[in-house]
Amino acid sequence: MTLDPIHPAFSVVTLAIPLFVVTIILEIVLGRFGKAKATYEFRDTATSLMMGLGSNIVGALIGGFAAATAIYVYIHYHLLEIPMTAWWAWVAVFFLEDMTYYWFHRFSHERRFWWAAHVNHHSSQHYNLATALRQTWTGEVAGTWLLWLPLTLIGFPPAMLAIQKGISLVYQYWIHTEAIRKLPRWFEAFFNTPSHHRVHHARNPRYLDANYAGILIIWDRMFGTFVAENEAEPPRYGIVKNLGDFNVLRVAFHEWMGIAKDLAGSRSIREVFGYLFGPPGWSPDGSRDTSHTLKAKWLAREAAQTAVKPTEPETVPLVAE
Repeated sequence: MTLDPIHPAFSVVTLAIPLFVVTIILEIVLGRFGKAKATYEFRDTATSLMMGLGSNIVGALIGGFAAATAIYVYIHYHLLEIPMTAWWAWVAVFFLEDMTYYWFHRFSHERRFWWAAHVNHHSSQHYNLATALRQTWTGEVAGTWLLWLPLTLIGFPPAMLAIQKGISLVYQYWIHTEAIRKLPRWFEAFFNTPSHHRVHHARNPRYLDANYAGILIIWDRMFGTFVAENEAEPPRYGIVKNLGDFNVLRVAFHEWMGIAKDLAGSRSIREVFGYLFGPPGWSPDGSRDTSHTLKAKWLAREAAQTAVKPTEPETVPLVAE
């Protein structure tokens, strides 16, 4: 069998659309009748669906540049001949693409320029299957797709990468739920799960900037970004400073507007670079909170509370006179 290495024979995400519709309706019904934990709010869900629709439209309009670049690199510069019919090639692309996704996702949280393209996905204060569809409108413009180009340069066909990226995206859909608590320990150890991803979407200081996994949670365990869900502290969803409205344009562009405002007030190259590529919340004088400072403050509070906990009074044995 010969497969076209340039154009994928099918779109994994398009094939999964009926699954998205049916499962969202099912989760709403189960939540409505108290059969599963699922919180939906009409305006919030509508915003998520509009963001998903807008992402597809933008992708169709400007996503072609990223695809054309990948195709050009593959045709003219790829180093190895990797056949799409070889089983080992699919195993290799599964692991390499998933690790690439981990670093893309981590950069998208730790560097403000890419956070501006990703923050909308975290802007819902609810966590349900519809939240998974709250996708970026500006990812292509931010150039996040460049991280996958080295795989094309190695020799993985663009069609192969497109299929694997689609599989990863569809996998990540079902983990956006509170209806599933914990899965078997072996599964939780190796794969991204609803429990792990709830941590990722939480704004509690304990949980900030953790669990960047796509399919495999092993990357977070390897690179020190894994945080387990603590049953004693349920995740609170959203972003550190929630938007407070459901204006889809504000959801899509508010962080870009914040960057523009900061750049307009910049007084040096250092400030320009910091506002663009520093961590979200960076400021020249350190007056704004970043994930790092929020975690540090939380740890300090935890340490202080532990220090002042009353200790058991020492028992002195009675001695008969």
